[in-house]
Amino acid sequence: MRARTALLLAAVVPLTVTAGAVALKAGAWRLNISRHVIRLHPRPRPGCPDCRGEGGWWSEGPYPGGELCWCWDRPVRTFRLLPVRDPWPDEPPF
Repeated sequence: MRARTALLLAAVVPLTVTAGAVALKAGAWRLNISRHVIRLHPRPRPGCPDCRGEGGWWSEGPYPGGELCWCWDRPVRTFRLLPVRDPWPDEPPF
């Protein structure tokens, strides 16, 4: 029974990672993971008919500037993780 559970876990973890990577790529998101947060940053959609996957364009004229495409205009998703408790809070760091 334990061998079967270990084999199932060994098969599920790579499959989950692959499915997550495909979902991030299809949804045009960039994943940043740190110790305290997980952030999903939007990226331009590769199939956008307006910007053709570049995320925006430069305007011409007397005051040139960059403009973002509508496909880039999504909020950054932030998932805060619980802080790691210090097991020895009174001990000096060195």
